[in-house]
Amino acid sequence: MTFEEVLIQKPTERAQCAGTALEEVLVTAKDNDSLTVGVYECAKVMNLDPDSVSFCVLAMDEEFECDIALQIHFTLIQSFCFDNDISIVRVSDMQRLVEIVGDKAEQFEDAHCVLITNPADGSWEDPALEKLHLFCEESRHLNDWVPEISLPER
Repeated sequence: MTFEEVLIQKPTERAQCAGTALEEVLVTAKDNDSLTVGVYECAKVMNLDPDSVSFCVLAMDEEFECDIALQIHFTLIQSFCFDNDISIVRVSDMQRLVEIVGDKAEQFEDAHCVLITNPADGSWEDPALEKLHLFCEESRHLNDWVPEISLPER
């Protein structure tokens, strides 16, 4: 999908397409062991190897909306992503995000931040990831610096 194709989509189509692409990318990254989950774990990865980070997902749910510490972490993570040209999105359904990135053996208590990293052997090509980067680029042109994506229901 080219940048021009993204621009001609209607906003609802664009958001649905981005949500599906995000789910695909998360599943692929999980299979490739290229996910980092948790605010503190993500901060460590960003600090130690920022070049390995390809994409960032911030998740918020109603329970933590008024958590000032979490909001400060989000602000710092967003700033880091902007400074390092890392595409970033928000999702409002943290439970759905946990269903995608978690497995039945472990539950993620802190899935507020998820990083998609490049594998040690280099970048992996993923058309869905490219769609997400185009979505974020187009959103920035519309002055939406951290667009919100809805993950598809299952």
